[in-house]
Amino acid sequence: MNKPHNSRTVRRKSSGSRYYVVAIFLAVGGLIFSAGYFILPTALVSNYASVAEVVATSTPEKEEIGFVATHIKTPKSVKAIYMTSWVAGSKEIRSGLVKIADTTEINSIVIDIKDYTGQIAFPVEDIYLQSFDSVEKRVTDIRDFIATLHKKGIYVIGRISAFQDPVMVKLKPELAVRRASDGGVWKDYKGITWLDAGAKDVWKYLAAIGKEAYLDGFDEINFDYIRFPSDGNMKDISYPFSENKSKSEIMREFFAYMEKELRPTGAVLSADLFGMTSTNTDDLNIGQLLENVLPYFDYISPMVYPSHYPPNFMGFAKPAEKPYEVVKFSMDAAVRRTIATTTSIALFGEQPISTTTKPFVYKKSSYDAQKIRPWLQDFNLGATYTADMVRKQIQATYDAGLDSWMIWNASNHYTVAALKSEDSQAVTISQP
Repeated sequence: MNKPHNSRTVRRKSSGSRYYVVAIFLAVGGLIFSAGYFILPTALVSNYASVAEVVATSTPEKEEIGFVATHIKTPKSVKAIYMTSWVAGSKEIRSGLVKIADTTEINSIVIDIKDYTGQIAFPVEDIYLQSFDSVEKRVTDIRDFIATLHKKGIYVIGRISAFQDPVMVKLKPELAVRRASDGGVWKDYKGITWLDAGAKDVWKYLAAIGKEAYLDGFDEINFDYIRFPSDGNMKDISYPFSENKSKSEIMREFFAYMEKELRPTGAVLSADLFGMTSTNTDDLNIGQLLENVLPYFDYISPMVYPSHYPPNFMGFAKPAEKPYEVVKFSMDAAVRRTIATTTSIALFGEQPISTTTKPFVYKKSSYDAQKIRPWLQDFNLGATYTADMVRKQIQATYDAGLDSWMIWNASNHYTVAALKSEDSQAVTISQP
């Protein structure tokens, strides 16, 4: 069980009167003058040695300690389920997911901080964030909820949907992805608007959300939708801030920026990627290259949902029906690329750039394979997912030499039968 440790956070300036000390002197009678010091009653000067120290702490410039967050260390083997902010905001509904963590091997929960709607799900204290009308208080007791999870030894990961953000598009339309034909705001096939990944004002906004979340107790800040759009009319699209650079380079700069801004907070950082970034050496036209992400995040989570792979991937007409094979193949590839000291992707300094001309081999840093922590499928798409099919994905992850995994179901209904009980040994499923 992970034990929480305190992480004291200073939240805002003291608003006390500059005449606080004078008020004390007027209110307290019978002051005793002794050896050049005013000796005040013990209750008033607890933790202070002299009046000089009391005066020093009562000035307007002194910061007042407010909420104290707790954090726990990342488990060696993260086993997580995802929780929407709507579920997190309901004590009754969220208790069911917490029970899963209480009674099974699950030791971590991923909670939406900002989802695809663009709404920040809990109150914020950062004045900069307050300047945007982007908060929908779905989870009003987020600090207490996280503290409760920590007491249970549950690791808490906060998920931020980055560039998919209709709220910010409305507030700052100049930052939006545009239609090339008429300059209007571009939408994907789901009708969702996107922010241009090259807009640095967006980077600042996302970093501020991450900092706020860590101060509220989230142990890890997870970024999703860190990419360019892929599922709309790509022939009628333009990027006001990204036209003069490759998508992969823009994303690499974004990754570097987020690490620079958030690393000093102490937060653990993670990134979600398309599942095929494990096997493809191009950027999939969305800017995501595994080699670009590895230097900047503690954990990388390819979304290797078998249902999301195209027909005939690995020769399977329906990859969704082959959960073990798809996950094992993808994770084997991700591990090889993570620990490798060379890459077929062109490297210029520390900036990997995709090449499709020759299988050039370039040097790269080798990273711990345990940086890879996949998202696994527990939803019906392409096939009806049984407990056995969910478990096969977990087994494939272990067989690829990895310790950690996370399970996704957008409706938050999980196949508990696929999970081992808290005290039992891991279920082993033989390879097909």
